[in-house]
Amino acid sequence: MHFISPTKGPMSFEAMFDDIVDFVAQEPMATHRLIVGTDSQTRDDLLFVTAVVIHRLGQGARYYYNRRRHKRMASLRQKIYYETSLSLGLGSRIAERLARNGQSKLDVEIHLDVGQGGETRDLIREVVGMVTGSGFDAKIKPNAYGASKVADKHTK
Repeated sequence: MHFISPTKGPMSFEAMFDDIVDFVAQEPMATHRLIVGTDSQTRDDLLFVTAVVIHRLGQGARYYYNRRRHKRMASLRQKIYYETSLSLGLGSRIAERLARNGQSKLDVEIHLDVGQGGETRDLIREVVGMVTGSGFDAKIKPNAYGASKVADKHTK
């Protein structure tokens, strides 16, 4: 799985992980949030973008993203579930690696592309349940900027 850093270019999962750890180590006393979020855009097929954001509160952030294409899906529910599963899969991989690396105090948040104001409002309880049941904090719009802003930017 390859990622793109807007400042450093293409990188592997390992290089991304090391860059996140280095970013945190630069200011170890600062508060950091590690966010994973996925958004998609329908074209002839579906383009899914998963973003990883390391946010040093009040002091900026770095982010990385990857893209994958998928055939069209039958329903909005299926698409939102797939977005959630992509975020959960990557979030789990990062959390497991953090635990092995002695960095388990850095919790992973999953940002979901659902909110009270649109068609996805009926799916909120289901996908938030998937995320919290997997041991992660879940954020929905308007607080889900990892999905609704960062990942969305790269679906265009």
